[in-house]
Amino acid sequence: MTERLRLDEFDTEALTGRDKGIPTRAVGMTPAEFLATEPELSEFWTPIVVLDDEAMRHNATTMIQWMLARGLHLMPHGKTTMAPALWQRQLDTGSLGITLATMGQVRTARTFGLDSIMLANSVVDPRSLTYLAGELADPALRFVCWADSADTVTAMEETLRSVALPRPVDVCVELGMPDGRTGARSLAEATTIAERIASSPVLRLAGVAGYEGSLAHDRSGAGLGVVREYLTRQVELHEGIQRLYDDGDVYVTAGGSAYFDLVADVYADAGASPDAPPRPGGGRTLFTLRSGAYLIHDDGFYRGISPFDGAAPAVDGPRLRPAMRGIARVVSHPEPGRALLDGGKRDFPYDEGLPVPREAAADLGEAWSPLTDASVTALNDQHAFLRWAEPDASSSAAPIGSVVALGLSHPCTAFDKWRVLPVVDSWESGRVVELVRTYF
Repeated sequence: MTERLRLDEFDTEALTGRDKGIPTRAVGMTPAEFLATEPELSEFWTPIVVLDDEAMRHNATTMIQWMLARGLHLMPHGKTTMAPALWQRQLDTGSLGITLATMGQVRTARTFGLDSIMLANSVVDPRSLTYLAGELADPALRFVCWADSADTVTAMEETLRSVALPRPVDVCVELGMPDGRTGARSLAEATTIAERIASSPVLRLAGVAGYEGSLAHDRSGAGLGVVREYLTRQVELHEGIQRLYDDGDVYVTAGGSAYFDLVADVYADAGASPDAPPRPGGGRTLFTLRSGAYLIHDDGFYRGISPFDGAAPAVDGPRLRPAMRGIARVVSHPEPGRALLDGGKRDFPYDEGLPVPREAAADLGEAWSPLTDASVTALNDQHAFLRWAEPDASSSAAPIGSVVALGLSHPCTAFDKWRVLPVVDSWESGRVVELVRTYF
């Protein structure tokens, strides 16, 4: 049965002037009251980031169908959006649960009733571990975290041995790569950690985890080779510690936003299949991806690297669609060929590429026209620098007071800049059908 999150808190919380971009008339209304008035995007202030309902539905269905057909499970990374309403969309389309990055995020998720959580991190803070012990009294909670050293295991044991622990904490051994991020640096080291977890009275060995996305940043032969080598080593570790597993479920899990085609290939060789039988004793091996960016996709980093994008398709089948746009207003033409927009680093992501001008219109609610030969060359805190290849084109293409629609790169650093984001039923219509609240 699909997990239902408790989203009533936001539905009954009045919108305020602290929610940037919200129309003045919405202040004091609950989201439900405001949406009942059938608002249009043309009412919102600039700058604003807008989500596309049609594109998100397409992306959610596309990804889960592709994964389930290959015997893969999905626990999308919730830190991308920190938006429980969007987590619910992912759960509704078949995700096994939600991945999170910190115990603070876990606590936030639990206030919404999320019962299936992977923490893609270690837990060594005594306060967090004490909190976790209390939460494990809920028999419905499925929780798993990671460890990449014997010292991590020791730190967990020191706290968990001193509190009332209803059941052992599920822990995956994390495999890394030399010069990478976290994770054991060798198979031998990872095997020793797995043995340490399996022998602990307060922990349970729950599989193998890791993150391949930081090992490459393109789809070159060299980059793909490094990723495939890492995934193969991960499977080798899993097979080498089979003797340590009990008869419960175990995970083999990778990131999967940029290289999920490689993950699927390697995991298929390891036994991932929609028809895979249970493990001896009745448990399952859950070959699980934590893809965080697929729901929103983007017009930058992921567009260039995802195997499901038309810019560089690596997999046959449907394509993901960008489901977010930034909108900013032209406030200055200080010199020929340059315009300044009213949105900047406080509003739009910029760590994996600057915004890309896509369209311009006289105002929100007016017809959009393609914006060509223009680029964003820099962002200040509250300004974007828009330049044209032909200086004389700037004033006519985007005069002062007009609006520019921007393709954005990297959804992970887009959502944290907004408390509330409007969702339109489609980019073409501009009819606002939902408000999404973030909890960073």
